Amino acid sequence: MKDVVVYTDGACSGNPGPGGWGAILMFGPHQKEISGFEPATTNNRMELTAAVKALEALTEPCNVILHSDSAYLVNTFQQGWLNKWQLNGWKTSNKGPVENQDLWKKLLSLTGKHNVKWVKVKGHSDNEYNNRCDKLAREEIKRGTNE
Repeated sequence: MKDVVVYTDGACSGNPGPGGWGAILMFGPHQKEISGFEPATTNNRMELTAAVKALEALTEPCNVILHSDSAYLVNTFQQGWLNKWQLNGWKTSNKGPVENQDLWKKLLSLTGKHNVKWVKVKGHSDNEYNNRCDKLAREEIKRGTNE
């Protein structure tokens, strides 16, 4: 399996509001940037969408190290929340429905295809790749709301 390094970020102008996501995929000397826009969304949805789109962009099963500044995304996998939600019929510990189930289910499917290691990075600091993903996401919001 190929080793791929991924950075993702999502942003929202207002929460909810127009949102954007960005991702950088790196394989050996190759680097690819992808990004997108949603007219009405939340910050968490954009964080999850960035991870979904990055993993969907991989054409074969890979070993992925996925970096995100979203504790919501990373902790869900690192702390086993996803498994608990499934066992509880997609209910949280408070018995409410899990938000963003559609995206969590996509991520669950994609992590069955790829071997993903989740890494939490500090947002808006000195990580050039995280900062670039943030810029991609914000540029999408600007472009999407100006059209």
